[in-house]
Amino acid sequence: MAVPNLALAQDIFVLRSPAMSSETKAKSLKSLMTAIEDGNKAPLYYYLHSSLDLQAVPWDEDSFKAMSNKNAEEVAAIEATIKEAEEADGEMEIAERWVKCGEYWADVGDKDKAIFALRKAYDLTPGLGSKIDILLTIIRVGFFFDEKAFVGREIENAKVLIERGGDWDRRNRMKTYDGLYCLSIRKFEESAGLLLDSLSTFTSNELCTYEEVVQYAMLAAAVSLGRVPLKTKVIDSPEVLSLLSTAPSIESLSTMTNSLYICDYASFFKALVEVDETHLKVNRYMAPHAKYYVKEMRRKGYSQLLESYRALSLKSMAEAFGVSVEFLDNDLSKFIPQKKINCVIDRVNGIIETNRPDNKNAQYQLLVKQGDLLLTRLQKYGTAVRMSGSERIA
Repeated sequence: MAVPNLALAQDIFVLRSPAMSSETKAKSLKSLMTAIEDGNKAPLYYYLHSSLDLQAVPWDEDSFKAMSNKNAEEVAAIEATIKEAEEADGEMEIAERWVKCGEYWADVGDKDKAIFALRKAYDLTPGLGSKIDILLTIIRVGFFFDEKAFVGREIENAKVLIERGGDWDRRNRMKTYDGLYCLSIRKFEESAGLLLDSLSTFTSNELCTYEEVVQYAMLAAAVSLGRVPLKTKVIDSPEVLSLLSTAPSIESLSTMTNSLYICDYASFFKALVEVDETHLKVNRYMAPHAKYYVKEMRRKGYSQLLESYRALSLKSMAEAFGVSVEFLDNDLSKFIPQKKINCVIDRVNGIIETNRPDNKNAQYQLLVKQGDLLLTRLQKYGTAVRMSGSERIA
């Protein structure tokens, strides 16, 4: 099994989240404690107690000491094999034993020792493919402890190696890693492109399940893609369609994307509420962006409807979305001042008037700006040429 076990990171998120039900928390606590006790994960146990101060996890000093002793025995055995390799074998064998040491610390939840050992293995490893695999393990450690900046740096390092000669499998796995990272930092458009591309060649089971990566791809695509690409890349996607009959978890996502495409806005709003409850608030990657995501999807629905009209009554638009006039008026008022929706509300007459941007004027302003930039560059170039000419005359 790949390390660290990222399902445990989700359990930790559940226990820390006030939005989770007591039943869900009890299930996650049981799963987490079973994994800690069966795997002798003393560093993870201590991390939950000291760094996170997770009150839901009961502390037992005797259990902690017993697990720590077993960790020490296991590491001593690994270090003995490293010493033997240093005395008798080459760098490759030494590197493999350091990888094993790093993976052990990653499995039991000691981030610093895991990264130290894996870096040591990386420095000793001659093969490009093996170096990439080590970096992917380091990235998973970062994902486990939710260190986004760290994950971002390591992904860039891995990309450099892959461009130097990564094989087909590692290139495809990298798409999933990068796509999940982009999702976690709210770069939904980049995430959608990477995750959708990875679906047909998905092999990153150490990171998430195939069903989960389909869910993440649908979430990212729904909020970032236009109506036509959403249809071709998600709604009609063979990978998505193949899961519809066997994965109830993506039903609400499918309803949300389909109803948005066919302009069934009342169903779209209902599905969006369900998606918020079953996919956003309960997922550790999406929870920090749940409010933004729901707001952006509402804006997307409003904008799509208003594109077809020059004027529309508040009442008819509210009926289309299945909400009250008061809710719609208040919600639209959040987007209009920021120019995220091109319309104005005539509250007296109960009418919404669209005011589409003047594309010709925008194009003219862009042309003038680009022209000024080009003239500036030509003037600098002319000055440089004259200076070099005068130097030759002198």
